[in-house]
Amino acid sequence: MYKADKFYINGEWVSPSTNDECEVINPATEEVIGTVAMGNENDVNNAVAAAKKAFETFSKTSIEERMALLDRIIAAYKAKMEKIAACVSQEMGAPISMSNAAQAPAGLGHLLFAKTAVEKFKFSEEVGTSHVVREPIGVCGLITPWNWPVNQITAKVGPAIAAGCTMVLKPSEIAPFNAIVFTEIMHEAGTPPGVFNLVNGYGPTVGVAMSSHPDVDMMSFTGSTRAGVSVAEESAKTIKRVCQELGGKSANIIVDDESFVESVARDAVGMCLNTGQSCNAATRMLVPAHRMEEAAEIASEAMDSIIVGNPENEDTQVGPLVSELQFNKVQALIQKGIDEGADLKTGGLGKPEGLEKGYFVKPTVFANVKNNMTIAKEEIFGPVLSLVPYSDEEDAIRIANDTVYGLSAYVSAQSLDKAKSIGSRLRAGNVHLNGAGLDINAPFGGYKQSGNGREFSGWGLEEFLETKALLGFTPPDADAGGGGFIDFDE
Repeated sequence: MYKADKFYINGEWVSPSTNDECEVINPATEEVIGTVAMGNENDVNNAVAAAKKAFETFSKTSIEERMALLDRIIAAYKAKMEKIAACVSQEMGAPISMSNAAQAPAGLGHLLFAKTAVEKFKFSEEVGTSHVVREPIGVCGLITPWNWPVNQITAKVGPAIAAGCTMVLKPSEIAPFNAIVFTEIMHEAGTPPGVFNLVNGYGPTVGVAMSSHPDVDMMSFTGSTRAGVSVAEESAKTIKRVCQELGGKSANIIVDDESFVESVARDAVGMCLNTGQSCNAATRMLVPAHRMEEAAEIASEAMDSIIVGNPENEDTQVGPLVSELQFNKVQALIQKGIDEGADLKTGGLGKPEGLEKGYFVKPTVFANVKNNMTIAKEEIFGPVLSLVPYSDEEDAIRIANDTVYGLSAYVSAQSLDKAKSIGSRLRAGNVHLNGAGLDINAPFGGYKQSGNGREFSGWGLEEFLETKALLGFTPPDADAGGGGFIDFDE
């Protein structure tokens, strides 16, 4: 049994202000695997005060000092990767093979790329007669989700450290133990007191206290669009910067000239990664209307081949959903698809045979889905694929963009030029061409209700920086007329 009964504030493990605890459930067994202490506004105030004090000195550290700290964090992280993978698998149900191959390594990748970004980043430049500098924004509130927990923690902590910011982290109470391990890493790496602080708690208490706190200069949030609205509303009270990565309902256009045997099967299995619990999952597959039955047959066969089972088994491809609440939500949406007339091809209601215990679901395919149906509009967050027909490429682009979301999109075509052409017209922050995976070198973030701001690499670093212009930093060239004031009345 895990017991996380302390917070990490000002370089020390401290007791919380309350006696409140939250049970953490293993979704594969439905059994309690531990408890985590829940904080309140007092704990947030203490953590923010520590971060504010630490910012006075940490913001003045050199790039070399911050790179050295990142090196120590990276070394400590490598030593605990196996422990992190085990935590993630037990807390949120990711198969252990996937935790070892993707969940834990993703966190390491963000730390490595944060170091690379700060090495290459241009923190100052001469512009006209001015000197423009980028400085750390200040105290940052970080709120992270349960689905890719340590991935999202490091995607924020890495660039925050690189920028010279201090921070308070509130991880998800559903999967908190990986964050405890990460905090141990930060401590072992010799992170200066107050630079990194951890407070566990619920969104309506700790999350709201962080977002509305006058001494928090920036909020970086990953989670649902609904919760993102709350963070934005609370943050608006103190006009702080908000960077958000929210929900998605990604369209996947399969062009008529594409080999369906390859692309449809690949993408049907691919959207089930992490049990479909990824905000960028390609859950709407758009196929030519005259090839709907062909696509449905291929997708169904691919889904039926997926091994669903105990996350501890190395051959398991899909584990359980994270919680009973999520299981009931996915079941209700599958029922909604049936009720609204979508054509259920495989999967459906209930648990897979032989998996009566745990929040397991059947990989499910619906065909002939209209884009105004609930399963085509709402983020299901489960292994449920909707096949949506289109008449021609213009129709496909229209359908793909007909959503309130805009995180990711996918296009597969025989011609890469055609895929690029279609991709350039899709209103999404990331467009994957011909099965391309995520690239930590590239910016990650969405359009519309999928959020604002960008994460990963140099773009993620920019979110943690303010821009300052020192005017008249260099003497004006007298022959060129000097710098002077611009007379807008001329």
